[in-house]
Amino acid sequence: MHAASSLGSAATALAPTAPAVVKRGIEQVGDWLDMGFKFGGVDVTIGSVLGALLLLVIFLQLSAVLKRLLRRYVQRNANVNQSTVYTVERLVHYLLLTIGVLWALSVAGIPMAKMSLFAGALGVGLGFGLQAIFNNFVSGLILLFERSLKVGDFVELASGVHGNVRDIYIRSTRITTNDDIDILVPNSEFVNGRVVNWTLREVARRLKIPFGVAYGTDKELVKKAGLEAAAAVPFTLSLDGPRGPQVWLTGFGDSSLDFQLVVWLNADATRRPGAVTAAYYWALHTALEKYDIEIPFPQRDLHVKSWVRPAPREDNKPAAAGSTSPGASAHDNDAARDVARDIAEESASRSDASSPNDPREAH
Repeated sequence: MHAASSLGSAATALAPTAPAVVKRGIEQVGDWLDMGFKFGGVDVTIGSVLGALLLLVIFLQLSAVLKRLLRRYVQRNANVNQSTVYTVERLVHYLLLTIGVLWALSVAGIPMAKMSLFAGALGVGLGFGLQAIFNNFVSGLILLFERSLKVGDFVELASGVHGNVRDIYIRSTRITTNDDIDILVPNSEFVNGRVVNWTLREVARRLKIPFGVAYGTDKELVKKAGLEAAAAVPFTLSLDGPRGPQVWLTGFGDSSLDFQLVVWLNADATRRPGAVTAAYYWALHTALEKYDIEIPFPQRDLHVKSWVRPAPREDNKPAAAGSTSPGASAHDNDAARDVARDIAEESASRSDASSPNDPREAH
């Protein structure tokens, strides 16, 4: 009982002092938050800066929550256009970010009327170091609104980069290649450069696989082997109709008859042209071996007529340029006949000019 009474008396003694300590602490924190500086004629305090940062964080978190909600909506509704939802998501993020920054500046004590100096500095920056960044930002907005490039498209750039579009950021676009390598491409390259969008209008695409066979091979047999190879690859869109596989004879090479296997690819194969081409070559090799069709390699045929050198002329002088009749050895070669005739006419004109019957030489 005595211990309990002593504890009660101690608590009673501390009770009046506790509110005073809390009040004093609050006042100290308030004084610390009121500390600040002047910037461009505007008083900026630590408390206003912390409030502005807190407000900006709230808007960023709100943007992240809306992103997650939109993605869940896309996952639950398979018939929703994902590229449209992605465009809405990016625009909402930019809008919330802009509102958050302006509101945060107002909370920090920087009114918009005092932003003329900042706007001038921003204009100078855009004219020098920030010009490329601003160009990429505007190009990204153009891509989002124009919809010529969407998330999920398979694209090929003039620089040789090709892959799937994963994200369109403020400054760049992320492309993932078939080797699972992420490449960040500036947005301005999509607007100013040449871009091949393989999936802009239709996912089906035509592929041409060149190959060659030895001279003397039956063309119909080559066609049969090519069609069997196309049927053996599961990426072929159709085996008959206007988009069925075809075999074209495209030229006569130095050592081979040049053919092309022309096939239409389904949607699954359009995004992997390298691997699909290798699959068709594998099937072509198998089909050509099945019918014993020879795949040639570069070669040259050397025909030796005689190792005996011609006997020299008695006068050890070369034959005259016009000694050969224009139509004798070059009867079937129009170009050679024309050249020989021109040489003969030129020789005849020189002979007439140097003749002793020339009246100029009589004097």
